[in-house]
Amino acid sequence: TIALDFALNRLAGMMEKLVIHPDRMRANLEALGGVVHSGEVLLALTRAGLSREAAYGVVQRNAMATWETLGSPGAKSFRAHLEADPEIAGRVSAATLDAAMDPHLHLRTLDTVFARVFGAAAPQGG
Repeated sequence: TIALDFALNRLAGMMEKLVIHPDRMRANLEALGGVVHSGEVLLALTRAGLSREAAYGVVQRNAMATWETLGSPGAKSFRAHLEADPEIAGRVSAATLDAAMDPHLHLRTLDTVFARVFGAAAPQGG
């Protein structure tokens, strides 16, 4: 119990001093080339009629192509790879990709999470 008390006090101290930089968070996400949206893209492809296995193959192939060239000159984003993929050409519209790759999707349940964990609404401005 002493170790737990120490760990919790240390964690509380770290959380009190935590500084969040939204601009750096956004830059870090963008540095991943859009691969963070692969789960939503998978769902969009299955809704568009691809089997889950086929959709998984498309997402994995394009995510890996993006990942392997991150930071290289002329590297293409996950979205650019998807748009160039003949297996999904004509099946998924630009609007569907826009919706699947909307960063706000990852934040849609934030208020609920904060309410459950802390008994309060999420802090504004995030």
